[in-house]
Amino acid sequence: MNSGWNLANIWEQIADRIPDAPALSHGPVERTWGEFDRRSDGIAAALVAAGAKEQDKVAQYLYNSNEYMETLFGCFKAGLAPVNTNYRYGADELAYLWDNADAVAVVFHGAFTDRIEAIRTRVPRVKTFLWVDDASGPCPAWAVPYEQAATSATSRTVAPWGRSGEHLLLLYTGGTTGMPKGVMWQQEDLVSSLDAGTRNRLPAKATADGAAQRVSGPGPRNLPAAPLMHGTGMFNAVSNLMVGGSVHSLEGRHFEVTELLDTVHTKRINSMSIVGDAFAKPILRALDAEPNRWDIASLRVVVSSGVMWSAESKAGLLRHNERLILVDSLGSSEAIGMASNTTTSGSVGKTATFRLGENTRVVTEDGRDVVPGSGERGRVAMRGYTPVGYYKDPEKSAATFIQIAGVRYSMPGDWAEVDADGTVRLLGRGSQCINTGGEKVYPEEVEEVLKLHPSVADAAVVGLPDERFGEAITALAEPRVGQSIDEAALVAHVKQHLAHYKAPKRVFPIDTVGRAANGKLDYKALKARAAELSA
Repeated sequence: MNSGWNLANIWEQIADRIPDAPALSHGPVERTWGEFDRRSDGIAAALVAAGAKEQDKVAQYLYNSNEYMETLFGCFKAGLAPVNTNYRYGADELAYLWDNADAVAVVFHGAFTDRIEAIRTRVPRVKTFLWVDDASGPCPAWAVPYEQAATSATSRTVAPWGRSGEHLLLLYTGGTTGMPKGVMWQQEDLVSSLDAGTRNRLPAKATADGAAQRVSGPGPRNLPAAPLMHGTGMFNAVSNLMVGGSVHSLEGRHFEVTELLDTVHTKRINSMSIVGDAFAKPILRALDAEPNRWDIASLRVVVSSGVMWSAESKAGLLRHNERLILVDSLGSSEAIGMASNTTTSGSVGKTATFRLGENTRVVTEDGRDVVPGSGERGRVAMRGYTPVGYYKDPEKSAATFIQIAGVRYSMPGDWAEVDADGTVRLLGRGSQCINTGGEKVYPEEVEEVLKLHPSVADAAVVGLPDERFGEAITALAEPRVGQSIDEAALVAHVKQHLAHYKAPKRVFPIDTVGRAANGKLDYKALKARAAELSA
């Protein structure tokens, strides 16, 4: 299964083939494939000159931007491992992530300068900071201007240790078990996984011109509406570049449906990645309100992963462009393309139903395949091109990447039933993980912060159904004797300690959260209680 393909080699072949074709754009700033290649050489050269060694980790603390993709390319060129960084994280989360990843360099937007300044002493391994100017202030004395690095190369950069298909990309995910963990993707496995749906596949073994030979001119134009720091946006952008396409990122740092549709209209976008109804519903409302404002006829494919995408939203989008192909993908950082649901104007899609991929099965807890129509439940398991494990965490790796009859499978934790016709109905994660707008939130993390507040004796956090975000974080707070629960104060308290998306949408007082003698909570009962209070 070892192909030897490395993304730097693939993209360099394409840059040599179509140097003047568009590769990146962010607002008015556009880069050709030749410029993309040269600037990424500069980033690679600067990181190596600063002391980075083979497979050292480079954190990308960036909003969607041209610099995000250039940094990714630069890391691959230099044989370094990029590390995504959730830009919503607070100081403690950032310090944990960069320490856990053994990061030696951080590429960051200037807006994050103060946050980094506050934790620099807590991440002593980080020796190099590349500052991306976003007009938020001057470059700090401890950082190097990104543009200085990007324009530093005079030739193509290849580090002394060369490149390998086994070189890693680390994709940190909140997952379902607490603190983020780094999913280790070997590049050759990632390439093969992303290339699986391409009509004109790459050669099975890496060649000097295999990627270039399948590119005859500018490829499809992709809009990562989802953040590049997450797998949904990043994997779609990477796969589009693999066929000579271009990536067009939004200038806004918060989702703004008008900017998205303006970009589809003006850039003639062909494909787009979103996060289910969190994006689809606002898009549909805008199109329904002003059906003649935007021309979206160029848009052919919309891919979603990470949160519920309802059949009603898909049908609504098809009313505005009947040529759309809407791909609802069941996947995760640990398993790309486990199952999918494709909806077109000629098909009727259902919510949360999928067709398994050829390497995917639904397995019971005792290792049997779920019998279609039996009503049994099992975990979705995928073999083939999968990660090698979690970085520095053999215990969690063994729990997720398991052997079944001598074959290695990735089982991230998605539970499902299989109907008699083979349709897979997704039930959700077996743990209490809350998925809000594509972000995974672990309840105990929020509960522990709530309990730090002087008015709270105990707390429970659950996810309730939400039309836009899939699930809304909802807290049940048990007050201390003589205290009362102030919802606004507790929400603000959580936001002081954690990323804002982890803060509860609602906080309800409750006499007791009812912990058992072993300290565990009955989340099923608490969720029902929260639903009653919310109603």
